[in-house]
Amino acid sequence: DEGFTDVSIMSHSAKHRSSFYSPFRDAAECAPKFGDRKTYQVPFTNAREAMMEVETDINEGVDIVMIKPALSYLDLIAETRRRFNVPVAAYSVSGEYALVKGAAKQGWVNEKDITEEILYSIKRAGADMIVTYFAKSAAKFLQK
Repeated sequence: DEGFTDVSIMSHSAKHRSSFYSPFRDAAECAPKFGDRKTYQVPFTNAREAMMEVETDINEGVDIVMIKPALSYLDLIAETRRRFNVPVAAYSVSGEYALVKGAAKQGWVNEKDITEEILYSIKRAGADMIVTYFAKSAAKFLQK
């Protein structure tokens, strides 16, 4: 209606109620001042509701669905891929990034190896695309 053509719409179809968002919320100073986001985020305990949200978004015309966060919802990425014939995006959020960075800083993990393992597991689960804070570092080691 507004003259935009050849534009895809990606929905945060199954944005879960997750503690993995905390690092971003703290850094961006956007944590809720009162109340919470429970009214519009999918409970992490309810896979059925997540799939209903994805299906609703597809029925409303989205081109790409997104599962967020990615790492602890690999099962839902796989289920979305299995059930629906649309591109699936996965968002590896700030908490996932912070866990890796913190563990690497302590010398507990090899940052490159664990990042690669995480991203390939998301891809293997069925994600067509990954939105991630690891993008720059991953691009460097994936080119090699």
